[in-house]
Amino acid sequence: MSRPATSFSAWWLAARPATLSASAAPVLVGISLAWAAGQFVAGPALAALLGALLLQIGANFANDVYDYERGADTAERLGPARATQQGWISAARMKRAMLAAFAAALGIGVYLTAVAGWPVLALGLSALAAAWLYTGGPRPYGYVGLGDPAVFVYFGLAAVAGTYYVQALSLSLLVWLAAIPMGALATAILVVNNLRDIDTDAKAAKHTLAVRMGDAWTRRYYLALLLLAYAMPLLMIGWAGATWWVLLSWLSLPFAVALARRVRVERGLALNPCLAHTAKLEFGYAVLLALGLSL
Repeated sequence: MSRPATSFSAWWLAARPATLSASAAPVLVGISLAWAAGQFVAGPALAALLGALLLQIGANFANDVYDYERGADTAERLGPARATQQGWISAARMKRAMLAAFAAALGIGVYLTAVAGWPVLALGLSALAAAWLYTGGPRPYGYVGLGDPAVFVYFGLAAVAGTYYVQALSLSLLVWLAAIPMGALATAILVVNNLRDIDTDAKAAKHTLAVRMGDAWTRRYYLALLLLAYAMPLLMIGWAGATWWVLLSWLSLPFAVALARRVRVERGLALNPCLAHTAKLEFGYAVLLALGLSL
């Protein structure tokens, strides 16, 4: 891949904009739940969105530099080019940018703590630690197969529930049930990424869950995550009193089926579009679910 035309382009690629919808999607669902409950508050809602985006950008910068330093990002890698590995941005500059993003997220967290109290402080600090320790620190948990549960928790449960909580200062069963499909679909994005990188990750001793499970079971795991996401609206109706409008999320089901078929057979570079389309699927699902929750 040729060098980006400008420094801004290099930083833009390092931020991985195609995946940032994974941060926005659960926040959107949390906002819709607050709106439906008559608890929407614009300031905390927008702060939750900005804080989530900053945390993911900081995590992406951390992954860029630490995966390079640990030997996981090499010329053999099949995914999109990474800025540090390509020499577009030095490791030192990338680390400074990572710290700046995390510091900005921390500032947002201070505001949200003033609004909603110590539970938000605890959640924010744990999310900050999770974003850095995924590939940073002495023993990054992304290298021992714990990335998937972390994504499920922070891009699903914590993001939806946290967004709702900073507005309503309470939680409900419906909030938790609505968070589960968002966590499942966010995890599915990671699964495609790790499925594509099984061989290079194994060489770099990056023992993701995909490396541990193997190719065939990782593809089944992806399908299971999609099935979980599309089953949850029925549980929202049956267990938490949601209206049938939440089934609007099923309008995205044809795209999920098409993706499941592709992920079942595609390999190597062909999985890159599947990753991008899984991110789009999550965002589309979130928009439809948010609309259904609001009606």
